[in-house]
Amino acid sequence: MNIQDTICAIATAQGGAIGILRVSGPDALTVTDRIFRPTGTNPRPLSEREPYTLTFGTIVDPVTSEPIDEVLVSLFRAPRSYTGEDATEISCHGSSYILQRVLQLLIRYGCRAAGPGEFTQRAFLHGKMDLSQAEAVADLIASTSAASHRLAMNQMRGGFSRELAALRDQLLHLTSLMELELDFSDHEELEFADRSELSALTRRIEEVIRRLVHSFRMGNAIKNGIPVAIIGATNAGKSTLLNALLNEDKAIVSDIHGTTRDVIEDTMVLNGILFRFIDTAGIRETSDRIEALGIERSFKALQQADIVLLMYDLERGETAFRSFYDEVAPYLQDKQVVLVMNKCDKAAAPSSLPSFLDASGCHWYPLAVSARERLHIDELQSLLLRLAAIPELSAADVIVTNLRHYEALSHALEAIRRVQNGLESGLPGDLVSQDLRECIYYLSDIVGEVTTDQVLSNIFSHFCIGK
Repeated sequence: MNIQDTICAIATAQGGAIGILRVSGPDALTVTDRIFRPTGTNPRPLSEREPYTLTFGTIVDPVTSEPIDEVLVSLFRAPRSYTGEDATEISCHGSSYILQRVLQLLIRYGCRAAGPGEFTQRAFLHGKMDLSQAEAVADLIASTSAASHRLAMNQMRGGFSRELAALRDQLLHLTSLMELELDFSDHEELEFADRSELSALTRRIEEVIRRLVHSFRMGNAIKNGIPVAIIGATNAGKSTLLNALLNEDKAIVSDIHGTTRDVIEDTMVLNGILFRFIDTAGIRETSDRIEALGIERSFKALQQADIVLLMYDLERGETAFRSFYDEVAPYLQDKQVVLVMNKCDKAAAPSSLPSFLDASGCHWYPLAVSARERLHIDELQSLLLRLAAIPELSAADVIVTNLRHYEALSHALEAIRRVQNGLESGLPGDLVSQDLRECIYYLSDIVGEVTTDQVLSNIFSHFCIGK
């Protein structure tokens, strides 16, 4: 990527009434002026106009003088723009033909087509935001629930960065004290840093980093959805339950055993929380290779799920359910399992859990429903919200949602624990200082102070074009 290039891209999805093209770089105003003709009594070019204004006019092909569209052009000047560069945004009609014609004209007269995330990458390189804030832009675009939107907004506004900056300042203070002692190593009696105070400070820092690391499980669930596996024998009502939960006919429902051959996944938002429901193939003995492959995937989905909806067909009775349960019991360890006693409109549900269920390996929540008649589906949704245990989040909450951040914080946690052990065991200051510097390095990596070009390319390659 050459940051001296002037770049352009279509910034809006196709199909809307309005389309926007973005231009950014040293020649943004000059290139836009080549194809834009202001309308009215003030024909001054954009390069002579005040920034942060809108100008109405026409996009024209300079060679043929053909008018392409009537547009509004927004004008921004460096450094007070999204990218920190001179920039324009051209708002035209949403026709894909018009957008492509304008894009071609911009490229013909000096722009380069922007790569994925290149506008945000330039904002990072020009110091408009740190790397964690830049990554939050992608999370904000991809947010699908109120909770994921709230976390992305907090991170984009710098909540996570401020938390890391406070940790880093404390660590730098520790390091400066330790390294000051090294400068006077020929005076062994000098000790600039009280070891008991240092130990107390590292414990506080370790507690904050540990809290951030542990928040990743919740943050990942909020960002990507809480996985809920629907498991049961064939014809127990799994697909009917999925359709009832989603309130649409997502999965094929049939009296024929083995209808579902593969996992079917869909999402829904309940009270601002995203749930990923996974309807699996019915588990039974089969000689059908395709069905057997689907059953194998059912067990994988079961292992990955946070919550399991275990279907109990009340019409078939306890004996048939026990035979099925024995197959899946080893996969239920440490899971939250809702025993969905289906077809309660046709058979009575037992007043207590079947005695053969292993109460020690997982947490059971029995609920009688009729998936076909949609009885007690509201109660099931309320139970799912309770089991998800996602607290009400405020704008000030700092929750880790990014795998790269989680890995860096995990390394920082290991390093600060080595610092603690070194202080307790009386290790020389230079060895303790090395672990302190390593902790600082991983915290700095999150906000982009020490990040390599390879890491940057990997991050921004997942952005959409035009952002």
